[in-house]
Amino acid sequence: MADAVDEILAQWGRERPDLDVWPMGVIGRISRLQLVLNRELKDFFARQGLENWEFDVLATLRRAGAPYELTAGALLKAAMVTSGAITNRIDRMEARGLVERVRDASDRRSVRIRLTPHGLSLVDEVVGLHTANEARLLDSLDPDDRDLLAGLLRTLLESLGDSSLR
Repeated sequence: MADAVDEILAQWGRERPDLDVWPMGVIGRISRLQLVLNRELKDFFARQGLENWEFDVLATLRRAGAPYELTAGALLKAAMVTSGAITNRIDRMEARGLVERVRDASDRRSVRIRLTPHGLSLVDEVVGLHTANEARLLDSLDPDDRDLLAGLLRTLLESLGDSSLR
């Protein structure tokens, strides 16, 4: 069974047989998979009335545990976007009643972002659906292959400097 990347590799093999293009097979498939998964997740979250990034913020706050809040800086680090982008996201989510800004009791200069009851209810409803959707997307892999793939991707990410969010 061949995929689009196999065709690309064959074309390079024909045009530049002097090159060892095996890395294109791995990187090309990861890149194409990212596009396909992003499209699938975008469609899924749209059906839930959310953007991907909104779920990301909601889930990050929910995982933080009660009282489901983090500093804007902690959200910024988790989201890997600019400070302007995280401010814009928080503004938009606050307008939707999903999060609220709360002054830190111990440091009045610091603002924490907290899930509202509506935001908490929404993320708790969607996270189970999201997990089921992701399982559907990976359904073609048997459990051993899923574990192997997760381990290989972890190794690659760690080798490229991607580590814990903390």
